[in-house]
Amino acid sequence: MTTSERPSAMAYSAENCTVGRAMAVLGERWTFVVAREVFNGVRRFEDMRERTAIPRQVLTDRLRLLVEQGVLEKVPYQVTGQRPRHEYRLTPKGLDLYPVLVAIAEWGNRYLADPEGPPVEFVHRDCGAEVHTRFACTEGHEFDAVRDVVPQPGPGARLREPA
Repeated sequence: MTTSERPSAMAYSAENCTVGRAMAVLGERWTFVVAREVFNGVRRFEDMRERTAIPRQVLTDRLRLLVEQGVLEKVPYQVTGQRPRHEYRLTPKGLDLYPVLVAIAEWGNRYLADPEGPPVEFVHRDCGAEVHTRFACTEGHEFDAVRDVVPQPGPGARLREPA
């Protein structure tokens, strides 16, 4: 492969890649399952364990990471006669993950759903119509063809050091 045949991305460093940084927070198998539960209103540790069967230590670790990263916040509660505990609520940073969760669900619905169809549909609260993720540019153009999107260096791009 000649230099001219190499992808233009090869000229730039990936050290400060925000996709890589996001995956360091979100990329573990159970992280989006935990997020899904909180989006569904399941906020207490034992309820999450019961519904998902996530191993106790894994759930503890995921919740701790999401709190440390500011995706969730711990809110104390106490059932009468029991010790104080915490439930987990989405922060604004966590709420910004909802379109990502919907996109993951759409992909799963398309390729992995049972023959009867998806187990959950996302609908608009006001009219009940299904909600889908869409591409749109800042000029307001909506489009479905992913090939209409091209990456280009952003303001934080750094040239790679010569090898």
